[in-house]
Amino acid sequence: MKYLFLFFVLCGGRVWGQGSVIDSVLRIYEQRYPEEKVYVQFDKGAYRAGETVWFKAYLFSGAAPSGISKNLYVDFFDGGGRLLKHFVTPVFVSSAKGQFEIPAGVKGSLRVRVYTSWMLNFDAVYMRDLLVVGEGAASGVGSAGGGTTLQFFPEGGQLVDGVNSRLAFLAVDGKGRPVDVAGGIFTAGGVLVDSFFSRHDGMGVVMIMPKAGERYVAKWGGGHVTSLPEVLGAGVGLYVQPLPKRTMVQVTRSADAGDELKTLHLAAYMNKRLVYRSQLNLGVRAAGVAEIPTDSLSTGILQITLFNARLVPVAERIVFVNNHNAVFTTEISVVERGMAARGRNVIEVGAVDTAATNLSVAVVDADVPVGEDGIVSQLLLCDDIKGYVRKPSYYFSGDGVDVRQDLDLVMLTHGWRKFDWVGALRGNLPALRFGRDSDYLAIRGFAAGGNVPAGQQLALVLLAKDSTRQLVTVSVGKDGMFGLHGGVFFDTLRVYYQYIGSKKGELTLRNGFLPALRDAGEGVVVDTQVVRQAAAVVGRQVEWEKAVRAKTLKEVTVTARARKPVDLLDDKYTSGFFKGDRSDVAKQFDLTSDDRANGMSSVFQYLQGMVAGLQVARRNDGLGWALRWRDGAPQLFLDEVPIDAIQMDNVPIQDVAYIKVFRPPFFGSSNGTGGAISVYTKKGGDVKPTPVGEAALSYKTLEGYSAFRKFYSPDYSVPVEGAADTRTTLFWKPYVMTDAHSKKATIEFYNNDISRRFRVIVEGINAAGKLSRVEKIIE
Repeated sequence: MKYLFLFFVLCGGRVWGQGSVIDSVLRIYEQRYPEEKVYVQFDKGAYRAGETVWFKAYLFSGAAPSGISKNLYVDFFDGGGRLLKHFVTPVFVSSAKGQFEIPAGVKGSLRVRVYTSWMLNFDAVYMRDLLVVGEGAASGVGSAGGGTTLQFFPEGGQLVDGVNSRLAFLAVDGKGRPVDVAGGIFTAGGVLVDSFFSRHDGMGVVMIMPKAGERYVAKWGGGHVTSLPEVLGAGVGLYVQPLPKRTMVQVTRSADAGDELKTLHLAAYMNKRLVYRSQLNLGVRAAGVAEIPTDSLSTGILQITLFNARLVPVAERIVFVNNHNAVFTTEISVVERGMAARGRNVIEVGAVDTAATNLSVAVVDADVPVGEDGIVSQLLLCDDIKGYVRKPSYYFSGDGVDVRQDLDLVMLTHGWRKFDWVGALRGNLPALRFGRDSDYLAIRGFAAGGNVPAGQQLALVLLAKDSTRQLVTVSVGKDGMFGLHGGVFFDTLRVYYQYIGSKKGELTLRNGFLPALRDAGEGVVVDTQVVRQAAAVVGRQVEWEKAVRAKTLKEVTVTARARKPVDLLDDKYTSGFFKGDRSDVAKQFDLTSDDRANGMSSVFQYLQGMVAGLQVARRNDGLGWALRWRDGAPQLFLDEVPIDAIQMDNVPIQDVAYIKVFRPPFFGSSNGTGGAISVYTKKGGDVKPTPVGEAALSYKTLEGYSAFRKFYSPDYSVPVEGAADTRTTLFWKPYVMTDAHSKKATIEFYNNDISRRFRVIVEGINAAGKLSRVEKIIE
């Protein structure tokens, strides 16, 4: 090291001019091309055909929750690549939920591809294979992957004459799974240079001093031969050593390097943001060292690029910076334990700090596989590199030397989303196939069938499946097009239309959604051990179900707890994100049977003093009402359409059937810091008549968001006999919210007939953009 010469200029007074160019390019890409990534929590990792897959998705951009996209697409394929379902779900506060029932004929695997339209610009589709196991073993699911391949990756990108180089390697089978290998590096003449063996999951490194004109091969695995990359006669090599709080970079040039390789520019950037730059003068000495401070960076992948004097990239490397500042702590505590068949369990989930959180909770049989990744390892690591990483959570399991070295092997052997510096510095910005999907469902139409003049008024009646309707008027443009944006409806929408005046014509309508992906992609087959584990659980289910069916049961009367009228109203009036028993529901009101409502002048007067924490009072100027809850004003909805306080005050309370109040924060709206109040007007009985005048109108049917289902969680407080209960997902709640005022959420569920251990998995994000994942076994 004493012969190394360090000569670099940090950002400040005498900044190298090219550095400002690189900084400017990165700023352009950060603003125009922010990349979006997604993580999906599934309730478990293995299923039987006929079961329901429950999922919650989290979207990030850079190191923060993403605000780019409003629509998320989830495509489900069978093992043969046949599309089973194209699921479209709205994004609320950078997250989305949904479910999919696996058809009876699916065996082996279920491939899931998740994306937004913006992600398709960067080929950044999330993919996951879920195991589908039937009665007995799932033949072929965990079979061997075929022949092993071995790849070599010179650090920095190339082997250079006379430059001592670290050569990383990765061995995988035909399915992309790691394989341990050992062998030797030889010259073309058969001279042994060095031996090598994999250190972790098929990865390892070997040092080599290559010579120009010499060809090298690796001999391994009983007769296999792999050629090494060609040696450059002139160039530079990188040797990067990530350390706590800093990363050391050694740059070495070849002896006959030209002038353009004697003045070099080093840039380090994270999430397209320049965090370090320096200039190295290698005119006198052949090597130099730079020290990149990393202690103030966010946790994630740091990209390092070395440029020559003409700003042409000549070497690149990525390192992982783990400053432990991307994670918050979530705790799980057991309040009541019920391990017996159909026993009652109560647990509490809460974040240690006070920031608002958006969590998802799954409780599954502890013997069911749940998958290798998690929200932390996926968003911080896997989403930013290419190739399969086995058990990525391992690299976040500790901060010891072994874990850090193994993680750096991943950096050396897996591709990443490389930045096109050559094109960027020439001003060749990439073309985007898709714009930012910054609004919800759109109704886009084209007036066809005759000459429709520009400005022609068109009346539309939007009738949803639950009979919620809305009347709107739109104007036709010069090109015959018109559009409505920002809608949220589920299942299908019937759109009645009429040209105002005598004009008649046909319409074509689109919802603005993307079609399903055509390609199912290539997945990774699950390990045989995981298949056996899942098959054993299915075997227990089948045996218990057969035993119950074989019994001669006396006739029994099944007694269940009667549902309250307010629950029936919830089923009747609510939809989508507003539906069901949610942890953020503060109170529900049934105005159809509340005589007190008859003496009220408005919804606001009715709510005064009825919900703890909600302040409802007349404004000081006498003009309307002022509402406050914690740190904001509640978002108001009428029949699930946003509305302001003045409009709500004009709704006759005699027309109101049901009010649902959500405590802050409300995650069904981008403006829900003060909670939400959703008011529902009365419907005309269970049989819903066709609205007056609509029978004579033409209509089109438009697909909306995929319908949500509520997770079924049986209540065994009243004994129920009969069918076997072999559910392996005992509880699923995609939205559990906590904040400084409500730091814990209580969850209640009942055991099935066969499980004796539970695995509780909690994942999520908080308002500061930090991530959390915690597992707890209850037995």
